[in-house]
Amino acid sequence: MSIVECVQKIILAFLLFAISKSPSATQNSIISGSALTPVAGTVTRVSSVAGGDADLPCDSRPPLHNDSLLLVVWYRDDNPVYSYDTRVQGPTAHWTDDAFAERSRWLGMPHSALRLRNVQARDRAVYRCRVDFQVSPTRNYRIALDVIELPNKPVIFDEYGNEVSGVAGPYYEGTDFKLICSVSGGNPIPRVQWLQGDTVLATLGVGEIQLGPTRSLNLLIRNASRSHFTTVYTCTADNTLLAPPQRSTVRVDLYLRPLTVEILSREQPLSVGRKADLWCKSTGARPPATITWWLSGKKLNSETKQQISYKKMTMEEGNETQSLLQWTPQKEHNGQILACRAEHTKFNQSTIESRLTLNIYYVPIARMHLGSKMNPNDIEEGDDVYFECEVDANPPAYKVVWEHNGVLLQNNPPNGVILTGNTNLALRNVSRHQAGKYTCTASNVEGDGKSPPLHLQVVYRPVCRRGEVKLIGAALQEPSSVECEVDAFPPPNTFEWTLNNSATSIKVDPDRFSIDASAGKSILTYLPVSEIDYGTLSCRATNLAGQQVTPCMYTLLPATRPDPPTNCTVYNLTHDSLDLMCLPGYEGGLQCVFVAEVWANEGLVVNASNGAALWNLRRLGAKRQLKIIVYAANARGRSEHVIFTVETAPRLSPRTEAQEAWEVNWAVGGVLGAACTVALILCLALIATRLRHRSRDYEVTMQLAKNQKSTPLKRQSPDDRNPDLIPLNKGADCPPDPPHYSTVVNKQEAKNSNSSQSLVSTQTPNTPLSPLTHNSETQIDRTGINGAARLHREVVTTRTPLLAAHQESCV
Repeated sequence: MSIVECVQKIILAFLLFAISKSPSATQNSIISGSALTPVAGTVTRVSSVAGGDADLPCDSRPPLHNDSLLLVVWYRDDNPVYSYDTRVQGPTAHWTDDAFAERSRWLGMPHSALRLRNVQARDRAVYRCRVDFQVSPTRNYRIALDVIELPNKPVIFDEYGNEVSGVAGPYYEGTDFKLICSVSGGNPIPRVQWLQGDTVLATLGVGEIQLGPTRSLNLLIRNASRSHFTTVYTCTADNTLLAPPQRSTVRVDLYLRPLTVEILSREQPLSVGRKADLWCKSTGARPPATITWWLSGKKLNSETKQQISYKKMTMEEGNETQSLLQWTPQKEHNGQILACRAEHTKFNQSTIESRLTLNIYYVPIARMHLGSKMNPNDIEEGDDVYFECEVDANPPAYKVVWEHNGVLLQNNPPNGVILTGNTNLALRNVSRHQAGKYTCTASNVEGDGKSPPLHLQVVYRPVCRRGEVKLIGAALQEPSSVECEVDAFPPPNTFEWTLNNSATSIKVDPDRFSIDASAGKSILTYLPVSEIDYGTLSCRATNLAGQQVTPCMYTLLPATRPDPPTNCTVYNLTHDSLDLMCLPGYEGGLQCVFVAEVWANEGLVVNASNGAALWNLRRLGAKRQLKIIVYAANARGRSEHVIFTVETAPRLSPRTEAQEAWEVNWAVGGVLGAACTVALILCLALIATRLRHRSRDYEVTMQLAKNQKSTPLKRQSPDDRNPDLIPLNKGADCPPDPPHYSTVVNKQEAKNSNSSQSLVSTQTPNTPLSPLTHNSETQIDRTGINGAARLHREVVTTRTPLLAAHQESCV
């Protein structure tokens, strides 16, 4: 070996030692493996965190003093990515590949290296640095860049997959809960840990492989207790010493059960009707416990007051809650247990209670049920039904009564109602009409106690909801709907339709009708094709009890126009309105509409239609001659018209206050006059009696003899002496009352009359609202019949002040 080669080796060893002792990377990168050397096959490893900087070392110092650097070229997978040429002056001496543009920079003396900024995962590769000198031979260095990708911040989930942030829970005391730490990203694979303070609870090592892009570590806490309340758990993820671990922290929140409950006031006995204050205290619940008062399992609605005091939560004590019950006990509370319950609304079995037994009289409590061997869902018509009534009473009940749908039941064995003792009821051969609600009521000296109603369901076969045979009109080649409705329990599940005519009996195809089982209804769509398709349709339903015995019947007739209404009657006729009612005729088997048209000389006044032959006609006008046309219409057309005329009454002027006052005064005067007249008649009768005793030779006084000369005494009547008095037994001589306001004559009847004159004669008697209050009125009605005039009897209408609202007539 020559001296020159020895010197070169010594210098190279010195340089390698100096490089190994000096920092060759930034704080975010490390060099591992063998030292930087140009020996073939030797690779120097450099590590850097993604996003940081990395220095790739390359010794560019000449080995000889008289030598100098010419060119440095960096290769990635044998592709040049950067070069520095000392022979070129200025910035053009540096060349960079596009992949490293703006991110690479050559560092010169004293420690030459290629610095990469913002290192990315794609920069991970083996780089080669070639250094050319003027004299010395070319040297090559191989550097492996390891890019460390930090894991993302851990995300904590609960066992239901919900992300937890800050506070986990609240969970329930005594239950298990699980926290899941999920970490995504990271190269190399990160290590995941659960910590409580500095204590490691669970670790997912690097060597443990999990499928998928994330790594999950579960933390399971069993039987959570008060010690876990406010505990802080931390999940960490790390894969390098160059950066601190990623971490997420949660604090555990717990629902805590109440620890103690106690009724503080336990004085006994409690007086009936006297208000009692009872205190109850509970501790240990979080949030504070809810305190309720119960009497034999029933919550009291009496006035309560809550007082809550907060204490530092420890294993032995906690929040304290006090409740005051202001309650007035009653006799029906005898033997019952008064309980103070402390419970947490979030727990199903967190209730603790303190009890106090009461001893007070109470109203009977009755409960009823069916016989022990009876199935409430399988009671059919004809079965025997048994009820039992359980009574809890203090003192014992002295009687028990039974009710069905609110009606009191009496012992009636012939009709199948049998009361045995006080607590048993038997129904023999039950029918569907006996279904409903049954109750029993027990009585003692404290009062009556009624049981909750027991609903009895009786299974029976279907029966028609409407018993009569319905007429249905159907036109040829036009579909018609026939609706069959039945009552049944349970609801029917099948229907059967049959068409009976003179030729045959045919069952209808099920495809032609629909079934609504819940409503107990079937609708048949029927299309008559020929005359033989008319006849009688029968519908039978079937349920679990059997088939309907008597079918629902429908007579299918050809659809025709409706018949006209008949027997039309006008009533409540006033000056501006009237009510009209007719008897409907055959509706043609279709849905029918009844129309009333009111015509005057100037045209149509009112046009009213209704589903029934009943109209309320308004705004007709006063004292008008009106023609009314009535007819019916359906889908096949209109009926014949019914025509008649009416005349509305004249409009009456309202009475003034002066008239009303005069009428009142006149009525008062009439009453006083009548009283005086009666008194005078009594005096005269008394005088006449005394005169008859004094003189038996005379039958009447002189004054009475004078009266007999003009009018015999036996023929006198109250009418002759007082025209305002109306005899009551003149029915043979009095005509019927005149029609109110107008006379209605049917024009159809007038057409059939042989008279060429009008049959309509209108009479307008005085109405109760007439201003004539005391004068007698005489009205002569002359009607021309067949050209001859006939004098009617005179109708005298009078009205006394006391009977001003009544009209009286006599002949």
